[in-house]
Amino acid sequence: MRHLRRLLPYVRRHRGRMAGGLLCLVLTTAFSVASPWVLRYAIDDLTLGVTREKLWTYSGFIVGIVLIEGVFRYYMRIVLISISRDIEYELRGDLFAHLTLLSPRYFQSHRIGDIMSRATNDMSAVRNVLGPGIMYTANTVATFVGTVVLMMRISPRLLGLALVPLVLVSILVRHFGRRIHDRFEAVQAQLSEMNVIVQESLSGVRVVRAYAQEPHEVARFEQANREYVRRNRGLIRMFGSLYPGIQLLMGTGAVLVVWLGGRMAVAGRITIGEFVAFGVYLAMLHWPMIALGWVVNIFERGEASMGRIAEILEAPPDIRDEDPEPVRALRGDVEFRDLTFSYDGKPVLQHVDLEVPAGSTVAIVGPTGSGKSTLVSLVPRLFQAPPGTVFVDGHDVRRIPLAVLRAAVGFVPQETFLFSDTVRENVAFGLRAEATSSASGGIDSRRERGGSGGGDAAPPGIIDDEDEIKRRVEWAAGVAQLARDVAEFPQGYDTFVGERGITLSGGQKQRAALARALAVQPRILVLDDALSAVDTYTEEEILKGLKTVRAGCTTFLVSHRISTVKDADLIVVLREGTIVERGTHDELVARRGFYADLHRRQLLEEEVERTA
Repeated sequence: MRHLRRLLPYVRRHRGRMAGGLLCLVLTTAFSVASPWVLRYAIDDLTLGVTREKLWTYSGFIVGIVLIEGVFRYYMRIVLISISRDIEYELRGDLFAHLTLLSPRYFQSHRIGDIMSRATNDMSAVRNVLGPGIMYTANTVATFVGTVVLMMRISPRLLGLALVPLVLVSILVRHFGRRIHDRFEAVQAQLSEMNVIVQESLSGVRVVRAYAQEPHEVARFEQANREYVRRNRGLIRMFGSLYPGIQLLMGTGAVLVVWLGGRMAVAGRITIGEFVAFGVYLAMLHWPMIALGWVVNIFERGEASMGRIAEILEAPPDIRDEDPEPVRALRGDVEFRDLTFSYDGKPVLQHVDLEVPAGSTVAIVGPTGSGKSTLVSLVPRLFQAPPGTVFVDGHDVRRIPLAVLRAAVGFVPQETFLFSDTVRENVAFGLRAEATSSASGGIDSRRERGGSGGGDAAPPGIIDDEDEIKRRVEWAAGVAQLARDVAEFPQGYDTFVGERGITLSGGQKQRAALARALAVQPRILVLDDALSAVDTYTEEEILKGLKTVRAGCTTFLVSHRISTVKDADLIVVLREGTIVERGTHDELVARRGFYADLHRRQLLEEEVERTA
């Protein structure tokens, strides 16, 4: 149970309540095993003579014991099961907080559907360990100890005979436990595969329909579903063998006890009351033994599921605060010094030297795969640059607190992502105050725009005033040329955009993402091909609006369009990860290099469009 040991810190936080719940369990067991003992005396006493007073007395004792047992059983379940829910809440919160700290590279190598399965189905299996697993394990042990002690007082010889099947039951459970663990791991892995298929098919539903691949996707899911059922049937067959085996052994023990106990009662070595009480205690052991098989199943499932969750928790964040400098605010000076960067050993950028003064605009152009997006992603540390290669205001970005660095950067990536929320909430995403810590007190869950660590103060840019948020949203939407579209939406800024902004066009999604970046009023603005889905007229209007914004911040423009980058203070041409040209628009056109060829081709395309 190596992986389940990770839950001990969570259990310790609730040790007071856990102790109270276990105390209720012990008292429940004590009153439970007391009933047959009272029954023993009742039968022996009634054999001497039956009176109304005796009947009322023993009946009252038994009813009172059962009622008290019921009260303690109720509180036992309430306390122990509620603790399992609380720990599940804390563990899920810590898992999600850890996921937010992992770098994009982690999610490129792990499927989202599989991660979702671990955060839901596997989490439920772990919760069952903490609730029913602990409760029934403790109940089994307490009941076993209590009944065995009292059975020994009745007849050690009879007890020895009754324990023989119990030893065989423990061997049987041990034999099946490992096999149950392996088969449950296979079931959970297949469930993850099903989740991946569903997630991919629904996320790409437009592509599926466009290529008329609905039958193929249905068949793919049906095949995975059939395999899931097959693996579950194997697990069910395992249980189908375990529980009847336990029942058979326990039944054999009962037959032996009746045979030997009956002879002892006839011979007068035990009383009729003791014989009846012993039989009741033996019956009481049936449930703990059956529960033992169920508990083994719960713990084996929980161990397998916790191992899958632990794989995520043990994945170290590639990007985190390491010996940060006391930087509180940034102006926006950016410098790349002899930057060489690789993905998994493959060089993407080589010996890049570039100085970008605060408030200036730098455009980056080049063929596909030349490293443009990678270069600008190193500024907010979406990827980790080598030490001493990327600087902001003279500070190595690796030494700037992530909360401060990312609060100063407005980033619009190539792949636009919108949340399933309103237009207003999507644009205001970077302005909202966030929770300062996780409810569990475990891993810090501060968003801090992807940061980790830091002080208790909210990151720069966070706003609590709803009126100011509204003003910022509308201003940013106006600059991004989104306001006119929003005015035509049924609920204006309160219109839901659907999953990943599915109800919006590509251009509207890009403009919403641009407005989101502008709303935080960043010191560094990164537009990574952010206007590719926008028509030329709207692009021109956006660039006009951006002129006033760019005057107050450092701007990186990544684009294939000359119209987007021609007014930049500096244009840099990247080819195969190396800067091959740099200068203003006029200077680069005059050199007749890659940029001049690109400019000439786009002029020709525009001419063809006008004459078509």
